[in-house]
Amino acid sequence: MVRKIKAKLVLQLRNQGLSGRSIASAQGIARNSVQAVLDAADRLGVVWDDVAELSEAEVYAAVFPGRGVHESVFAQPDWPRVHTELARVGVTLKLLHQEYVDAASMAQATMSYDRFCRLYGEHAAVSGATSRVGHKAGRSIEVDWSGPTMQLLDPTTGELSRVYLFVACLPFSRYAFVEASLDMKQESWLRAHTAMFAFFGGSVPRLVPDYVPRNIIRVLCPAGLCGPSGQIR
Repeated sequence: MVRKIKAKLVLQLRNQGLSGRSIASAQGIARNSVQAVLDAADRLGVVWDDVAELSEAEVYAAVFPGRGVHESVFAQPDWPRVHTELARVGVTLKLLHQEYVDAASMAQATMSYDRFCRLYGEHAAVSGATSRVGHKAGRSIEVDWSGPTMQLLDPTTGELSRVYLFVACLPFSRYAFVEASLDMKQESWLRAHTAMFAFFGGSVPRLVPDYVPRNIIRVLCPAGLCGPSGQIR
């Protein structure tokens, strides 16, 4: 869909000497879409120096004037504010949609929650902003045993042992920790968590495991790591 092409990025990369084919390959954009931006810019005489100080949305409007412009019957949210508010702890698109509905005048229609989410995603794509839906910094760690295993070779005996990998990830930054273990027992699970917290240099309010056996939950809950219904915080 052309209206989602990052026209400014395409022009910037061409200014750096990349061909249309190279831009498409590097950015995962269809070659026809990249060429549409380049052809439109050439036809209008738009070069990088003309748009370097503009936002992604402004560059798109300059390259494709009038495309996608229509009069909406819905009250329009302040999308930059929505994006900024989503960075705050505890703020969700559901909450922001409700605030948008409450703030709209009685005479103007408001969009549904599904449409609100979709248009926010389009705003993030066109403006070049990174969507903040899903994760907040420092709020959770995702933990699990990795599916693939490794082998440990004893250089003296030549014996091979299976090694299991405990993997933890901070979902906002994708900063990861990996700990090898000879088994997946409760003691190894808890020891890996201790090493993980030491590695990250702190803790978070919630641990999000893919699956935790009940006996491990019984160990974690007395330590204050479980919520009222037994979920790990």
